[in-house]
Amino acid sequence: MRRMNRIARPQDRHQDSSMSQLANKTALVTGGGSGIGRAICETFAAAGAAVAILDLDEAAASESVAAISAAGGKALFTRCDVSDADSVNSAVGAAKSAFGKIDILVNNAGIANIGTATTTNESDFDRVMKVNVKGVYLCLQAVLPELIEAGGGVILNMSSIAAITGLKDRFAYSTSKGAVHTMTLSIAADYLKDNIRCNAICPARVHTPFVDGYLDRNYPDNREEMFEKLSKVQPIGRMARPEEIAKLALYLCSDDASYITGQSYNIDGGYMNLRN
Repeated sequence: MRRMNRIARPQDRHQDSSMSQLANKTALVTGGGSGIGRAICETFAAAGAAVAILDLDEAAASESVAAISAAGGKALFTRCDVSDADSVNSAVGAAKSAFGKIDILVNNAGIANIGTATTTNESDFDRVMKVNVKGVYLCLQAVLPELIEAGGGVILNMSSIAAITGLKDRFAYSTSKGAVHTMTLSIAADYLKDNIRCNAICPARVHTPFVDGYLDRNYPDNREEMFEKLSKVQPIGRMARPEEIAKLALYLCSDDASYITGQSYNIDGGYMNLRN
């Protein structure tokens, strides 16, 4: 009797694909120690990538490395202040030395600030620009030559809906994310010939340790009420989960998205289009 070949079920094909989407790739993720960055690191490692976590928080990053290693993935932590050129160059060099190459850069590190144009002081404005704008610039300067030498690669910038719509009391933050948005377009245009794709993700509010800390500091007496209020700003009725952002990041950094560059993707629970 002739043996019939097994036909893969759709779910089998999905599992096989997701486990190898980034096989033999090396990804650098800034701010990879917690929140969205940690979710991206764990998701990329599960998809086969070796992950370099660039962060200032050694304790948080070490937890990310331990979780990835326990799951059978490859990861290393290298301390990095993205606003300092020497620190960035040293971290990128350490990652390349450890893994041999760089294929993907995720510019995720960033800080927030609350205030209008008149209530934001100069030092806070400079601090936000230094991390959110200069930090991306320095990482691009350090990694782009590596991608060019390798024959191509992917850059993913973490932007925000603040880059494309008006949010109250977010003057400095919105300014910085607007810069990230336009840097994405510039990089995509300048390096298309080098087989380098560059895209951005624009989330609405994501439930991260930053949000929890903000609520604990500012609303200790009505934390749950404020959490619910912040959640319902999104028409879908909740904040995003970090792993939801990470899954979009995985797609955009994989070869499945090889035809996509110069794009910004809203992942916002309907915030941009469905608000009444």
